Amino acid sequence: MLYFLQQLLNGVHSAAIYALLAFGYALANGLLKRTNLAHGAIFAFCGQTMILAAVYGYQVLWLTLPATVAFGIAVAFAYAGLVSRLLSRLVFAPLAGHSPNTIVAATLGVLIVLMELTRISADTRDLWLPPMLATPVAFATGGGFAATLTVIQLLNVALASAAVAAGAFHLARSRFGRDWRAVADDPLAARLCGVDTARVFNRTVLLGGLCAALAGVLAALYYGNLGFGAGLVYGLKILFVTAVGSYYAPARAALGAAAFGMAESLWAGYFPIEWRDAWMYALLAAMLVLTGDRRDQRASG
Repeated sequence: MLYFLQQLLNGVHSAAIYALLAFGYALANGLLKRTNLAHGAIFAFCGQTMILAAVYGYQVLWLTLPATVAFGIAVAFAYAGLVSRLLSRLVFAPLAGHSPNTIVAATLGVLIVLMELTRISADTRDLWLPPMLATPVAFATGGGFAATLTVIQLLNVALASAAVAAGAFHLARSRFGRDWRAVADDPLAARLCGVDTARVFNRTVLLGGLCAALAGVLAALYYGNLGFGAGLVYGLKILFVTAVGSYYAPARAALGAAAFGMAESLWAGYFPIEWRDAWMYALLAAMLVLTGDRRDQRASG
């Protein structure tokens, strides 16, 4: 029973990271209505940038460990804002009105560029952060075994959950949330009603990018490193998960992603881990088929 509890606790951390990623993805996708592979790239790029900046701050600027981590986080969020701004102005806005299907190819190109930038910046070397806040906090003990989470895991869960909750509340209660729903439903009608659709679009892409950046920073702080291909892996997972949860409802997408994170952790605890991704993708594909059939039946009814 304690082993099962430990797998659930491990899943809570993964669920929080996935939920934050899915929330940001659905936020932007509600307006784009197209696959955005750059979202996973921003996640990995910001996590890797935080590590690179932290290493630079520690080795070159001679900062203390807390100061160098803060410096790395600041640089990562600065790059997230810059990349989101460039994506919104130079990629999404021009293509959305004239050739929306090319957004998939364009964001794949962005993913490759960001992945290669971090690889070249790191000289194709894996840089690692030292373990931080790794003190275990026991939730239950028995028979010499303890179900624990580390302090960094608890902080990550708290920050990711707070970000998703704050984002959902902001969408539900604020004027921006009303404008976002209006533009997501019908951008032309929203424009005729006086909504500044360009401003809503740019702000949405920025908020989605910041969600991805926060998830990347939290993952990098916990794992100590993010591989150069992490952007594609996480981007595809969030694409599938959000498709099952809801492309156009960020809160539901976050809940679906959290359930996926829990299921992934349980699989890793009880079944061969090398088959984990294959089975999880198969499960997501089956759920897409089943939910698609139900939607078709409701539409025909």
